[in-house]
Amino acid sequence: MGTWHRLLCKSNTPTSFIINYFSPQIWYLSAPGTLQVEWNVPGWRYHTRRPVRGSLPHCVSKIELQNRARATILFDMASFQQAQTMVFAIGEINNNPNLLPNITLGYHLYDNCVMLGMAFRAALSLVSGTEESFSNLNCTGPPPVIGIVGDSNSTPSIAISSVLGLFRVPIVSYFATCSCLSNRKKYPSFFRTIPSDAFQVRAMIKILRHFGWTWVGLVYSDDDYGNHAAQSFLQDVQVFGGCVAFSEILPLDNNRKDIKHTVGVIQASTARVVVVFSTSTYLLPLMDEVVLQNVTDRQWIASEAWATSPVFHTHRLLPFLGGTLGIAIRRGEIQGLHEFLLHLRPNNDQRNNMVRIFWENIFNCRFNIGERGEKMCSGQEDLSSTDTAYTDVSELRASYNVYKTVYALAHALHDLMQCEEGRGPFSGNSCADITNLQPWQLVHYLQKVNFTTSFGDNVSFDENGDALAIYDVMNWQPSSDGSIVVRTVGVVNEGAATGKVLTLDEDALYWNFETKKPLRSVCSESCPPGTRRARRKGLPVCCFDCLPCADGEISNTTDANECTICPDDFWSSPDKDQCVPKEEEFLSYEDPLGISLTSASLLGTCICALVMAIFAHHRNTPIVRANNSELSFLLLLSLKLCFLCVLLFIGRPQLWTCQLRHVVFGISFVLCISSILVKTMVVIAVFKSSRPEGKGAMKWFGTAQQRGTVLVLTALQVAICIVWLSNASPTPHKNSQYVSSKIVYECAVGSVAGFAVLLGYIGFLAAVSFLLAFLARNLPDHFNEAKFITFSMLIFCAVWIAFVPAYVTSPGKYAVAVEIFAILASSFGLLVAIFAPKCYIILLHPEKNTKKAIMGRETQKK
Repeated sequence: MGTWHRLLCKSNTPTSFIINYFSPQIWYLSAPGTLQVEWNVPGWRYHTRRPVRGSLPHCVSKIELQNRARATILFDMASFQQAQTMVFAIGEINNNPNLLPNITLGYHLYDNCVMLGMAFRAALSLVSGTEESFSNLNCTGPPPVIGIVGDSNSTPSIAISSVLGLFRVPIVSYFATCSCLSNRKKYPSFFRTIPSDAFQVRAMIKILRHFGWTWVGLVYSDDDYGNHAAQSFLQDVQVFGGCVAFSEILPLDNNRKDIKHTVGVIQASTARVVVVFSTSTYLLPLMDEVVLQNVTDRQWIASEAWATSPVFHTHRLLPFLGGTLGIAIRRGEIQGLHEFLLHLRPNNDQRNNMVRIFWENIFNCRFNIGERGEKMCSGQEDLSSTDTAYTDVSELRASYNVYKTVYALAHALHDLMQCEEGRGPFSGNSCADITNLQPWQLVHYLQKVNFTTSFGDNVSFDENGDALAIYDVMNWQPSSDGSIVVRTVGVVNEGAATGKVLTLDEDALYWNFETKKPLRSVCSESCPPGTRRARRKGLPVCCFDCLPCADGEISNTTDANECTICPDDFWSSPDKDQCVPKEEEFLSYEDPLGISLTSASLLGTCICALVMAIFAHHRNTPIVRANNSELSFLLLLSLKLCFLCVLLFIGRPQLWTCQLRHVVFGISFVLCISSILVKTMVVIAVFKSSRPEGKGAMKWFGTAQQRGTVLVLTALQVAICIVWLSNASPTPHKNSQYVSSKIVYECAVGSVAGFAVLLGYIGFLAAVSFLLAFLARNLPDHFNEAKFITFSMLIFCAVWIAFVPAYVTSPGKYAVAVEIFAILASSFGLLVAIFAPKCYIILLHPEKNTKKAIMGRETQKK
């Protein structure tokens, strides 16, 4: 089944153990158009044109190749270096007196033929005891298999682990990354020194998030590695807010039609970033098609399976893959490995012909000359003169993982040997019996292994058998010869002490675009503050429109999904990106409307004072003394209070102003209307007393009765105000119902019923006064003041009837202005209608301000 390299036991060593290694060594490329069956053998892969039937046979150690000219054999130098690294590590351990003293490690090397069945059968033969025995010194019989290094691929590792896990045989892979292998229930004895794809996916998403790439394409191989990695990626990319524009599967049979379809999807998509989870085997045909269709201006993100693969580092692929960012397993250094690799020499052991095949490929010669012109191999050629993946130790990644894997098994076995009887971890505090070692006992110690390599890296496993997640970030850059060189530009370390998982040297990055800057790959540009995202119907969440926030709502972050409603006393700014205090609105003294109304109020007050001064100066004249001059002065005083109460309606509402404004207004107007009512009643009483049947009328309505009537009528309004203030006093109120963006400061009346009674009482007195004055309008001329009272009350009633609908429909401060206007209009109406005629006679026609003149007019009229 494969080659078996054997280490002889030391002369003083009672025990030896075998470590088995699986790796593909040879790649075979056939001529186009041939149906091929590929069989990996220890050194050879050949093909035949016959049909494929049944299962593929085992690889054999000797195969006679015919028609060699039709076949092209490519030896996998990197995999062979990894195999030799295992040999080197075992040699180091066997020569280390401090690690596994008195224990010799041996090894088997198996070529898995890149066939699942081949690897599976090889693993079963290892643990079933059917492998070749040997006898040398103290080592007899088949040495116990303490562990398996490999497989390098996920699918064979799954198959092998699912079976060998039943026997708890430890399997430590250096390159199988499928996240499914972290399932401890299914694979209880599986370990790996490479992080699982779950960590790899998180690392790649860290890069996407760093550059703001939320709209990406996904391409993956149709195997366990690709399928599980793609599944993890699809789940995790949504968590960080990204979306997958397309998801394409690479065919395992390299079907040209499927590959052309995939490239067409990549070229048609608006996603500029393409994430690929695949090995180079399945990806190479896709890249050939990318070149044929000239698909440029794409940013490729490489998984660790092909991020450092040299097969892509050619001049032809530089225009298409230059600038690629990839995740690579941790690079390491192994002291002495380079010299060890250069000292390899072929021998004549037919069971170990892998080195001979390697030698023929690297030096392009043959040990057995079959055709003319072929160069003969001497076996003494100088490996240091070659420059291949085998001799290159500058980028030890998979080989470094192999090195750590072998040492992990050795340290676990060493810890097992150090167990003290009575203090062991097994039943009854027992230790493992080295002469009858059970695989599950080594699994126990392997789970707890913890050591540091000579390069300084810590090696340990978590509860799932996974290694510490550390990746190098790689960038594909042009080399001096025009090909591609891969450079390390950062690191992803989930266990970083600083907490910064991703570290990038952005100055060292190469971008394969005209701008020489990272491109934008988004389905929709970010929504700025002040807007929210509205998902486009039928498209992923990354495809959206930016809608402005509604009035009163804001978003102060980029790409907000929802707008936030501002608090009650705040409103959105013009840009809708912050809440600002609402504009406060009230009728202020600085407002033009407030200035106008204040001026009118003061003007009315001054006119009242002027009329009062005129009346006081002419208090002994007939026109002033007529109809009780005291009532005239009381009426002027009440009108002055009506004008002045307007000032309580202007300015920021306070508790005391809200309480006083309607109280002063109500009492002032009741005092005014009651004075007019009494004056009207005096006119009627004087008229009746001038007739024989009514000579006693004035006796019952003298000055005292007039004062008392005014006092009682006003006292009723005072009582109404007291009850109103006691039960539901008016208070300042912030009103946002009129205009949502403003706070209208107003006085809430408290009790609508109380306010209605106050206004109703004023209206009742006004109606009675108007009715009496209307009935007395046709009295003799010298009593015709009733006509002016009728006209004044008509103005008063008209103003306040019009006030009600205007007040209800006016918003904010304009409602207050309407109320003030009604007060001023009615006050000016009373002042002008009642006192203007008298002032006209007093000031302009003093000759008419005599009792005789008044009586004369009456005589003339008669």
